[in-house]
Amino acid sequence: MNVPSSICLLRTSAIGDVTHVVPLVRTLQQAWPQTALTWIVGKLERKLVGDLPGVEFITFDKAAGWAGLRAVRTDLRGRRFDALLQMQVAMRSNLLSLAVGADRRIGYDRERARDLHGLVINERIPARTGEHVLDAIGSFCEPLGLQQTRVHWDIPIPDEAHAWAAAQLPGDTPTLLVSPASSHALRNWRPERYAAVMDHVASRGWRVVLIGGPSTSERAVADTVLAACRRAPIDLTGKDTLKKLMAMFTRAQLLLSPDSGPMHMANSVGTRVVGLHAASNPDRSGPYSDRRWCVNKYDEAARKYLGRPAAEIPWGSKIERPGVMDLIDVDAVIDRCEAAARDLGLA
Repeated sequence: MNVPSSICLLRTSAIGDVTHVVPLVRTLQQAWPQTALTWIVGKLERKLVGDLPGVEFITFDKAAGWAGLRAVRTDLRGRRFDALLQMQVAMRSNLLSLAVGADRRIGYDRERARDLHGLVINERIPARTGEHVLDAIGSFCEPLGLQQTRVHWDIPIPDEAHAWAAAQLPGDTPTLLVSPASSHALRNWRPERYAAVMDHVASRGWRVVLIGGPSTSERAVADTVLAACRRAPIDLTGKDTLKKLMAMFTRAQLLLSPDSGPMHMANSVGTRVVGLHAASNPDRSGPYSDRRWCVNKYDEAARKYLGRPAAEIPWGSKIERPGVMDLIDVDAVIDRCEAAARDLGLA
């Protein structure tokens, strides 16, 4: 096997998918510690992974439009890599990949490719179905002659982030974090249902903490949840950073969340996730390490909205329809919270 001297990884977004790339980085580093790795990543996403040791990062600012593309091209001018791992199939990413000079350009199989992806690559990963997104990304090392046999993250968390989290969540009180907002609004659960679960968990003596980003939309979701709560949770919406959020996950036992970036961040540090899945398939995009605590109504959603069971629709299909998350009832979520608490010995 010829060991490559340099590899460029291209996966700019989103937060959850970027966490899925980290185990691939670890696989490459373990097998070939002398291989230079360069990762083209989004501006926000770099705040989460940009301090991974042994990796050069090039930031792509998608909000800058064509100027963002030109900036990456300028950063890469005159450089050539042994291989490009083109792990994002959107048109913008396919255009961005043209800035990368590489002899081997590895992309997705034909079934998963779109937006002219086939025109910017010259090799493909194995064609498989039924894979979790993390495993699909991990398979990008296979054309290079490797196998991802171990999944680990070890995303750095600075001491100051741990100190901040300890100040917000002191002591060892069992803690439920609730991240109610997804970037896909149709994946969001009803605020009053979040509130009902939060009130139940608080009644059991747990600390309940509402979290979310600083955007106007996430603040609005948080406010509607807070208005429905009978027991006021700690509200840290918009007060953290990605690193502080990672530190909070290390201090919490459970996260309640729809399919979203925080779900995968929490999973990466071993926090159990009560995932809410009706619009998306948890076996494809749920918390990778442990999906026992998820509420899975994906098959029911497929039958109701598509007229077929989940087994008969294309792998990875999203069922983002108005009302789909209403298939998840409060009792089902409380049941998963209680089961996770029992398993932790904290019921």
